[in-house]
Amino acid sequence: MKEVKETTVDNNRSLTIQEADILLALQGQGCTTQRALAEAAGYSLGAVNNSLNGLLKKGYLNDSRDITDAAKKVMEERAPRNAIILAAGMGMRMVPINQSFPKAFVEIEGERLIERQIKQLREAGVYDITIVVGFMKDSFEYLIDKYGVALVYNQDYAIKNNLYSLRSVLDRLGNTYIVPCDIWCAENPFSMREMYSWYMVSTRQDIDSAVRVNRKKELVRVAEHACGNKMIGISYLMKPEADRIAGQIEKMTAEGRHEGDFWEAALFDGDRMFVNARVASEEDVVEINTYEQLRELDADSSQLQSDAIRSIMRALECRHDEIKDIAVLKKGMTNRSFVFTVRGDKYIMRIPGEGTNRLIDRKQEADVFKAISGLGLCDDPVYIKPEKGYKITKYLEGIRACDPESESDLQRCMKKLRRFHSLKLKVDHEFDLFGHIEFYETLWHGAPSIYQDYRTTKENVMSLRRYIEEADKDWCLTHIDAVPDNFLFYRTADSTEEHLQLTDWEYSGMQDPHVDLAMFCIYSLYDREQCDHLIDIYFENRCDRSTRVKIYCYIAVCGLLWSNWCEFKRQLGVEFGEYSLRQYHYAKEFYRYAKELMA
Repeated sequence: MKEVKETTVDNNRSLTIQEADILLALQGQGCTTQRALAEAAGYSLGAVNNSLNGLLKKGYLNDSRDITDAAKKVMEERAPRNAIILAAGMGMRMVPINQSFPKAFVEIEGERLIERQIKQLREAGVYDITIVVGFMKDSFEYLIDKYGVALVYNQDYAIKNNLYSLRSVLDRLGNTYIVPCDIWCAENPFSMREMYSWYMVSTRQDIDSAVRVNRKKELVRVAEHACGNKMIGISYLMKPEADRIAGQIEKMTAEGRHEGDFWEAALFDGDRMFVNARVASEEDVVEINTYEQLRELDADSSQLQSDAIRSIMRALECRHDEIKDIAVLKKGMTNRSFVFTVRGDKYIMRIPGEGTNRLIDRKQEADVFKAISGLGLCDDPVYIKPEKGYKITKYLEGIRACDPESESDLQRCMKKLRRFHSLKLKVDHEFDLFGHIEFYETLWHGAPSIYQDYRTTKENVMSLRRYIEEADKDWCLTHIDAVPDNFLFYRTADSTEEHLQLTDWEYSGMQDPHVDLAMFCIYSLYDREQCDHLIDIYFENRCDRSTRVKIYCYIAVCGLLWSNWCEFKRQLGVEFGEYSLRQYHYAKEFYRYAKELMA
């Protein structure tokens, strides 16, 4: 049974949470006895009796225990006015089934999550519904005509969490339901009557939860590594709490330290939330943000048969229900990848990211894998589908990437790189550095660079072309993306020795292999001294002046190339922060360093 929370919902109206619940039970369910009220509201008979006496004294019930006009007025003032559905996110954990639709369009028994939510809100009398969109925003447009909703675009959806989605609609908060788009509710969680602000959690215990429900129905922070009640995300905010959270969000976003925060961070006041708990059964309210959660809820869903899943089934000759333990890897700069198991074996599948089809020729990538197959440079793909950009490889346990600050890692990686270059492999395509600078610029579709001195910087970089073309160089298969993250150290089950391989060959082509040194330097955000040190390691302290100048030129050229690439990705909503800015600075700084050495 629930205990009384002695604090008031609103100091001006002096209704306790318990009294508000009893008033709702009287209004909504027509309970005629205290026992019926206790069952409906979840309180003890003694608590119900105390609440009824309190409501009578405050003028919310008459002597016949009928609801008074004063109570009806309070209930009307606190009733829901509108709803906000947060649907801007990319739903990365839904990989591999969110490539053609946003996570709000996941279907359970043929019904889209977001449409079910809209219908449930309308059943509760809430017709003023705003949907905050971002990823695949245009696909939500049909909901305007079908349900009369409003759409608000969150342009920060790809780089900031949903705290910023809520910031975009702060003017709409007040007696408002806030609803994440990835929640499926068996029963309607919304009502025509609400008496206080709340945040919904589940009876399910969750190690990732930040809160637990205490005996007073408060949501208090859990200790580190302790379980709490699973946070659902559905919330109701009356005007006072809505104004408070709006102020919190304005302050938090102005500080610039909360880009990764969920909106719930603004609900906290010290060690607890300033709204009450609404506890739902874990069977009644389900968050669906992974492939396997969808499969658990609707094993017959047609969406389980995505193109990527069908590719796995063909490649590994398995059923879709044999594909298990799906977990999204950290999003790369070009691709999305996830791990999974089939019959006990673990794999990684790569799926191209936004706009990648315009950047990479997958047929050429397949040709590169043919050229390096069996040479011990990387694990040969289990499956590769050039027309889709899909690639499946075996998963390596205990893997770690090269630490660009570790001397021993650098020594081993440069040795691996020298060996690869010494093979002088050939393919039928090249990676044209200057051509790619121009190509990435065309993908801006006429938009100017964000850098005011871009034209001058570009002219300077392009002037290095003659020196590069006249310099001595080999011409062979070059990795192009030989950055620390692509040098992978791992151990096999039958050996304690750490092995090393070079992965991600999608940009590879014929080029001067010294370009790989430039790429390593700029990705590592090295200064000039660190660049020189890496060059000395690769050449074993035998790099002549002209070759060093050439590599400086490559650093400048590659800096501008990837800066242009970042500007294209920015137009798709993908930001790279300091990386993008530093690439542009490499174009300027190493142009000057190269010219100094040429003098």
